Parts: sequence; structure tokens; C-alpha cells
Amino acid sequence: MYDAILFDLDGTLIDTESIALTTGMAAFAAHGHQVDAAFMHALVGKDEPTASRIICAALPGADLTAINRHWRKGFNEGVEAGLDLKPGARDLLPALSHPLAIVTSTGREGAHRKLGIAGIARAFAHVVTLDDVRAPKPDPEPYLLAASLFRVSPARCLVFEDSETGAEAAHRAGCVVVQVPDVVPSEGRWAHHLAPDLLTGARMAGLL
Repeated sequence: MYDAILFDLDGTLIDTESIALTTGMAAFAAHGHQVDAAFMHALVGKDEPTASRIICAALPGADLTAINRHWRKGFNEGVEAGLDLKPGARDLLPALSHPLAIVTSTGREGAHRKLGIAGIARAFAHVVTLDDVRAPKPDPEPYLLAASLFRVSPARCLVFEDSETGAEAAHRAGCVVVQVPDVVPSEGRWAHHLAPDLLTGARMAGLL
């Protein structure tokens, strides 16, 4: 049914969103801004420049440089302490015989570091990052690029995503989308299959 399987990284395969949420709220608080979970959820799935614009619009007086420095330090320490895979990832990846790729809004260095720490780097033939595209998710460019690297039609690609931003990008690219929400609930507007975990999503899409 599919020529390639494409995975988002953060919140889909590895549990980094919870680290970002906790360390982000602490960074804002340390610089005098008490933000709630809903504010943090609005940043999920966004690339860093887009997230910065959202923060500046909501908190025009914030010292974004200082907040980001504090947040990045806390997040990196959390990542270096070890990354858990999302439920089902450890069983799903070895069960797939298709070509696999990562499509992430993280920069190249950060994406490869996370894959290495999580111990899953070797599973993927390609890693498409923020540094590889002109227009990040929700633009379809990242998924169109991944399909082109395998020389297959996007319609023959199955995508696993957690966020609305990522699911929209994959849907607009013409891929089949399995959405497994992480910290932010979803009604699956952009998904062909809305699943509680990766293995259930794989079964719904006919992979298992």
C-alpha cells in the first residue's frame, strides 16, 4: 500500500514535548512571565522562528533572548539525561520493511543529536530538518522533499504525526496521515486515521 513511511520526531517517536513544556514554563517564570499550559501548547509543532513570533506577539515586553537561552539550557539538559520513545515506537520500527525517513521542524544538529540519544538513528534512510527547507510545517514542502528523496509519489507515503501543524503539512503534501496526539488533544482535522498510539495507528493504516 505504501512506498515509504515518514515520521515526525518530537512528540511522535520520542518524548521531548513533555520536556519542552516543563522547561519552557520554568524559563518564562524565571523571567517574570507566568504562562499556562495552553500558551505552551500553541507552540507545539512550530519551528523556532514561528514560535518566537507567537511569543513576541503575546508577550511584547519579554526578553526573548534571555528566555530562549534559559529554556534551551534546561531542554538540552533534559534531553542529555535520556529520551524515552513514545509508546509502540520500539516495537513498530523493527517491524517495518519500508524505507523510513524523519521529517522534523527541528534543526539538523538537534534532530541528529536526539536520534542518537534515543538510539534509533540507524532506522532512517533520510532525515529532513528545518535546515533543509525554505518553508517549514504546516507548509507541505518538508514532506514533498522527503517523498522526492525516495523518488516516490507523496500519495504513496504514510506519515505519522502528533501535532496539527505537522498533520496539516503531510495532508497538504498529499500523504496518508496517521495522527497520534501527544500533549495537545486533536479531533484529527488533517488526519486520515486518528489513533491513541503508534501501533494502533499502524494497524488502522493497514501496516500491521
